[in-house]
Amino acid sequence: MTHAKTQLFEANQQEIAQIAKALAHPARVAIIQFLAKKQVCISGDISNELPLSRTTVSQHLQELKALGIIQGEVSGLNVCYCLDLKVVKHIKHIFNIFFDEALANPPAQCC
Repeated sequence: MTHAKTQLFEANQQEIAQIAKALAHPARVAIIQFLAKKQVCISGDISNELPLSRTTVSQHLQELKALGIIQGEVSGLNVCYCLDLKVVKHIKHIFNIFFDEALANPPAQCC
């Protein structure tokens, strides 16, 4: 039986990598920043705020929605998007732990 190599890593390592992959595109970062700045459900065309086509923005929204960072509800002909603050807080928490561990035992000297 073959296993994906990612399965060989701890669950928290897989989760951090999955989140980092979702955040690895500047368009997705811009979408998150835009939604955070507005702090309301955005109904309408987010592509008006970004230098990307509507189709491309839609694909990035789907990536963020799949990870749970954003929520989207259908409202008539529009979809209302907003951040899922519970998920954002969870992501912040696990990245804080990740970087706290990385800084816990700094080397006396590097290179």
